[in-house]
Amino acid sequence: MGILDGRVVIVTGAGRGIGRAEALECARQGASVVLAEYDPSPAYDVADEIIASGGRAIVASGDVADTDFVDRTVAATVEEFGRLDALVNNAGILRTSELADMSDDEWDSVIRVHLRGTFAPTRAVCRYWRGSGRHGRIVHTTSIAGLYGFHGQANYGSAKAGIAAFTAIVASEMQQYGVTSNAIAPMALTRMTTDVVDENPSDGEFRFLAADNVAPLVTYLCSEDSGHISGKVFGVQGDSVEIFQPFTSVAEIRAGGRRWDPAELSGRIGELFEASGIPAGPENGMAKMRYKPG
Repeated sequence: MGILDGRVVIVTGAGRGIGRAEALECARQGASVVLAEYDPSPAYDVADEIIASGGRAIVASGDVADTDFVDRTVAATVEEFGRLDALVNNAGILRTSELADMSDDEWDSVIRVHLRGTFAPTRAVCRYWRGSGRHGRIVHTTSIAGLYGFHGQANYGSAKAGIAAFTAIVASEMQQYGVTSNAIAPMALTRMTTDVVDENPSDGEFRFLAADNVAPLVTYLCSEDSGHISGKVFGVQGDSVEIFQPFTSVAEIRAGGRRWDPAELSGRIGELFEASGIPAGPENGMAKMRYKPG
């Protein structure tokens, strides 16, 4: 018996890396899995692995940022399995470049895959759940690059920060329909992150950065048991699960019931930094991480 027995889950970008691990764990926990993947070859390998283990899986090959594709995928899922219970938005790409050197395509392609590629599937499943009266679970994928701000990742970080805000908004809008919306900010060693993180564990040593370590939290957030949690962003890596606090006002200065004179701010703005402990200059995003890449 698993926590997803009888449930149906769509996982985008399910052919490799974190998406593959999420799809396999959902299947191990009893879910029928739809693998939405631009490159069908690795997705069919994952589907074969699930089926060989006694599970149920189908592949939907296409662009998750394309409305027609995701609408067809949701319809095909319901036709094949009779229901849809959860969506995991995982698909993504990385194009690292300093902003001054970034091309239009490097910006547009990353924003499209991550942000539109989260919006389009989410809209499709929300329409299904609202229309059918069924409850649902959505798990988005943000990143500490978007929450903290990483050098060389203006495109990726902007998209991921947008996903964090999107998560909270969808949670608010869909609460009345029994649909939850949460996000993970994972860290794992995959094809996308080999230039950023590294790990060389000894034989038998716990692999902290293994993609498999991300999957249990995602699986739980797809389950019926997680229905009381929504609009939250969780960090997950290794044996760690953490929760991020959204932007919160931590200090204030006031002009005494009148409009500020710009010159006054020169002598007062420092009060905000003193009261909050926030530095006035640029910060190193990686320095904020609990776990630093090796």
